[in-house]
Amino acid sequence: MMKINEEAVCEKKSSLRVVSTSPLAAVAAPAPSHPIASPRAPLPARGDRYADRSHLAGEAGKEKDAMGNCCSDEVGHGAGRHSVGPAASVAEAASAAADRFLRSRGAGASTQIELSLSASILGDQEYFSKSNPMVIVYSKSNDGALEEIGRTEVILNSLNPSWNAKINLQYQFEVLQPLVFQIFDIDPQFHDVSEKMLKLEEQQFLGEAICNLSEVITKQNRLLTLKLGVSEHNLPNPSKSGELTVEAEESAGSKALMEMVFHCSDLEIKDLLSKSDPFLLISRISENGTPVPICKTEVRKNDLNPKWKPVILNLQQIGSKENPLIIECFNFSSNGKHDLVGKIVKSVAELENMYHSQDGENFFVPASTAHDCHSKEVLKSQVFVEKYLENNRHTFLDYISAGCQMNLMVAIDYTASNGNPRLPDSLHYIDPSGRPNAYQRVILEIGDVLQYYDPAKRFPSWGYGARPIDGPVSHCFNLNGSTYQPEVEGIQGIMSAYISALRNVSLAGPTLFGPLISTATAIASQSLTNNQQKYFILLIVTDGVVTDFQETIDAIIKASDFPLSIVVVGVGGADFKEMEFLDLNKGGRLESSTGRVASRDVIQFAPMKDVHGAGISVVQSLLAEIPGQFMTYMRTRETQAIS
Repeated sequence: MMKINEEAVCEKKSSLRVVSTSPLAAVAAPAPSHPIASPRAPLPARGDRYADRSHLAGEAGKEKDAMGNCCSDEVGHGAGRHSVGPAASVAEAASAAADRFLRSRGAGASTQIELSLSASILGDQEYFSKSNPMVIVYSKSNDGALEEIGRTEVILNSLNPSWNAKINLQYQFEVLQPLVFQIFDIDPQFHDVSEKMLKLEEQQFLGEAICNLSEVITKQNRLLTLKLGVSEHNLPNPSKSGELTVEAEESAGSKALMEMVFHCSDLEIKDLLSKSDPFLLISRISENGTPVPICKTEVRKNDLNPKWKPVILNLQQIGSKENPLIIECFNFSSNGKHDLVGKIVKSVAELENMYHSQDGENFFVPASTAHDCHSKEVLKSQVFVEKYLENNRHTFLDYISAGCQMNLMVAIDYTASNGNPRLPDSLHYIDPSGRPNAYQRVILEIGDVLQYYDPAKRFPSWGYGARPIDGPVSHCFNLNGSTYQPEVEGIQGIMSAYISALRNVSLAGPTLFGPLISTATAIASQSLTNNQQKYFILLIVTDGVVTDFQETIDAIIKASDFPLSIVVVGVGGADFKEMEFLDLNKGGRLESSTGRVASRDVIQFAPMKDVHGAGISVVQSLLAEIPGQFMTYMRTRETQAIS
């Protein structure tokens, strides 16, 4: 287990726990050590076909006391206990909009991967000498088009080559990343030609392999061996196509973390009827001089002297401690047109010096004079670095390659507001042509990504808001019709069980999330007692607003103590404004009926009809938060999943 090295920096009187600001960043807070684990044992339940599973909800609370209470307010602000309702929703919605602003300016979550390649028993297509192999690696888009990522060097006279050249690419958890590897035998007459200049149509094809990047990084040693195929090529010796071994290594820069706490003084009032609502946006400067956003803080409501949660950057994001960063302070606006309060340009090394000297830096804004576009106006407002720490830590991919699995759970809305499934205007209509409906699209898009992180591919699947034949309305029933076991085999198993349940239940209502979340939490709780390494993602697809408002909040807050994240996707044309309270990772906190607050952010919501910039789908934007929530859980619990 790795902890922040407090001796590496000067002692400070105040400190904050680290809060994730990007999916591969982390949170570190002292807490009782507890291993992450999960079972796949049958759950003790009774009942008839499509029996209500919500009676399991009470089991989750028993495990909590053994793990300790991680509820805490934000230091120095008393902001940790936002009440539920409109006041809390305003702050959360503001930060949610600021997040969309960050994404609209090109920010994304990724980490750099290096691929090492080797092959064995390659087909020898030459009669008088061995082959001279080279690998070309492509990414494959949704339409099947190939884009070259990189090439290895040529290895002379070898049927078992191990290439030295590394293939660099960005890993993104939230999307499938299909890769195509093609091996060619390079003709000796071209050996003096640079690999990049070689024309592949003049070379002999030896074989091809295809995989997703997630298939490689989920292996415990990040090493995957693939059979080379030759079916589409006319080869002299097709029976000896051989094997290709792909090994992935995460960039060392992604493990070198820098944690900083910023606060400002005397910010300018931008709003007419209230104080400013500031947030910081941090960008690096690209080679062509344009800013590339890498991180943002939460929005602080009505605060001219704000202090934000810690920001965590890694060396990969910034390139070097000497590279300049642009730190902009914006006043949040609900229409998305945020006002620039001021900005500074400093490298991480200079920010570290600001921490040690405790000197503030004055914000500036571009001067309003039209004749000099390079002039600037210095403001009295200042920014300070209150805390600075450096450390190397395990990353999300470290935990995954060490054997931690991620298990998808699915819950589908069977309330009557979806419409008659037999009619084409129903959200549950099954098109004979095979075109997926809204529910199927969400399940497929999320399932296609997450299935590779669970080798067994057995997914608990429930329905809610329906009336089983000759039974009362159930708010958590097994889709497969089993009394005891909610799991189905693979993504297609979810789809089949979903369609089968449509024929065996009557759509009813109301829309309740509390029983679903509590049942999922019970499974996550049971996983801890079995001491297996697993993290759960509950996908809830709904066509309407929840009616058990407080019960849902109570269940969310209880779930925050367990290895569980919740993704809620709204489908159809309903007004989902009232659902924004669900998104806890936008800077707010919800309070339970007993006064507890969530120990971490575990849930996010978005309607499918929302449009995100830069080609990012709604589902991708929600999945992008999962690694950060996972790391928050692992680090707040001081988990020892990696020895």
